[in-house]
Amino acid sequence: MAALRIALDTSRGDRLYRWGTLAFALVIPLLLGLIAWEVVAAGWPALSRFGLGFFANSEWDPVHNVFGAAPVVFGTIVSSLLALLIATPLAIGVALFLSEFAPDVLRQPVALLVDLLAAVPSVVYGLWGILVFVPFLRAHVMPFIADTLHLGGLPLFSGPAYGPSMLAAGCVLAMMVLPYIAAVTREVLLAVPRAQREAALALGATEWEMIRDAVLPYARSGIVGGVILGLGRALGETMAVTMVIGNRHEISASLFAPAYTMASVIANEFSEAVSDLHTSALMAVGAGLLVVALVVNIIARWLVWRTAGPQSPR
Repeated sequence: MAALRIALDTSRGDRLYRWGTLAFALVIPLLLGLIAWEVVAAGWPALSRFGLGFFANSEWDPVHNVFGAAPVVFGTIVSSLLALLIATPLAIGVALFLSEFAPDVLRQPVALLVDLLAAVPSVVYGLWGILVFVPFLRAHVMPFIADTLHLGGLPLFSGPAYGPSMLAAGCVLAMMVLPYIAAVTREVLLAVPRAQREAALALGATEWEMIRDAVLPYARSGIVGGVILGLGRALGETMAVTMVIGNRHEISASLFAPAYTMASVIANEFSEAVSDLHTSALMAVGAGLLVVALVVNIIARWLVWRTAGPQSPR
């Protein structure tokens, strides 16, 4: 009888635990759905008035209630891709060093320092950028690129050296996404079976040939997933970018020119929106950013799972 009572209590406890954890798990997609609903609903007046052309129009005139998000979409894409172009080689190099070459005495301290970069608040990156990095760019890097390297005639490096610019935003973003890409890449490289390495070395490959031909191909999809995860981080960054990008509604081919991103325009103008349509336009920009960020992160998680998950990539 006592054994039956214990079994019933255990069964009741298991059901309570199962339904409790299920309820907690459902809270997350429920919150995400509510956020998406509120953002889209708030941005619907602007979307219904301007249509999908809202994301293709370049005019942003709050005085006459004419809004187009093309400059901020352009700025978001370019600054994020520039950040990845700078951060990805550095992050992969750091991950390879930590997983393949670093002695034990250095592996954990260096990994900790890289991970700590992700813990720095974005506003601190922004303050450092506007007080230290932007003046350095304006005084040394931009003149060097334009005059010493004679690249000032190219559209990519044309125009005056303002300082706050797309180039500054891309460099600051690169420092912010580097620890994310490095951490994911390191975990993916460590997930490569040791037999892959030993087989390549047994066939006479050097250490570099082993990494190039056995380790990196196996971990390719996971590394790409880490890069896309860094892209998702760069797309949504707000404060640091707002402080260094210059905040100008304009599409320019020059990296020296000020620009805007989807996140920075919301941070800058939301408190100053004087009309309902202006507020709705900013919320429509937020809805577009939310959709892009969700899609990018889902793709990244799937690619990382392909390598680090139970099944090996093809």
